[in-house]
Amino acid sequence: MRLISALSVATAAFATAMVPLSAALAQADYPSRSVRMIVPFAPGGISDVLGRLIAQRLGGALGQQVVVDNRPGAGTLIGAGIVTKANPDGHTIMIQDMTTHAINATLYARLPYDSVKDFTGITLVAQTPLMLVVNQGLPVKSVAELTALIRSRGGKFNYGSSGNGTILHLASESYRMSAKLEMAHIPYNGSGPAVASLLADQVGLVFSTMPAALPQVKAGKLRALAVTTGKRNASVPDVPTMIEAGVPNFDLVLYSGIMGPAGMQKAVVNRLYTELVKIMGLAEMRDTLSQQGAEAVTLPPDQFPKFIRGEIAKLGTVVKASGARID
Repeated sequence: MRLISALSVATAAFATAMVPLSAALAQADYPSRSVRMIVPFAPGGISDVLGRLIAQRLGGALGQQVVVDNRPGAGTLIGAGIVTKANPDGHTIMIQDMTTHAINATLYARLPYDSVKDFTGITLVAQTPLMLVVNQGLPVKSVAELTALIRSRGGKFNYGSSGNGTILHLASESYRMSAKLEMAHIPYNGSGPAVASLLADQVGLVFSTMPAALPQVKAGKLRALAVTTGKRNASVPDVPTMIEAGVPNFDLVLYSGIMGPAGMQKAVVNRLYTELVKIMGLAEMRDTLSQQGAEAVTLPPDQFPKFIRGEIAKLGTVVKASGARID
């Protein structure tokens, strides 16, 4: 018995000693091949733009190519589902936002993944407002004038979004409910297609992500009426907030983060987190994001689950108030 006990103690001690060595080896060996970054949105939106900006720099830092893989559809469930089924070795990661995790947790009656347990949070990377934009041909120059115009149409007015239950949809519904308006919802497969429909005068308004709308605003093709955050955005300082424009308590921030499947090794997560913090701290990156109306932010991996749970609670209230539900 003493021999067995002594052997057990020795084995346990050896295993404990090997943990730091195994972690170090895992970090040293990672990545062993190209890394796939799933973007569960169509090209042109903030997630796609951010993903490509980050992928280029992250690939250089890791010494392996980071390939952006757009997998839009089903309200981001397709892309997110791919990640949950991927090997948790760090070679498949995703760029996510409030839709993929916080909104969908309430929107879907039976979500095929758990927004917290089935993912490994690595870090936040950016936050940005949405922008309320209309076609230059629409005869309004303020939110108040837009509200009056919509009321005059007697329900014959529609708006575009990046899909059912997305933050673009919920922002529009929040405006509709606050102003007591009648509008029809036309969902598209991403911010880019929604803005394209607005340019083609197929919808009356879009609460767009900044990267999709800002170039069109600067080119004079779209008119920006407001941003959704509590303070003005530095890239469009003359554009008022929704609150300033007369819509009370309207404050929505679109955040983006990097996640992987559940079960990733801590050493790999820390490697990615360290490199991403460096990337988001680069002056050129911050300047590029600023031009897109976005702001670089980071969040330690161990704080990510708490952050997601808080967003689920906050945005769940908006989802329920909008009446949006997918069974």
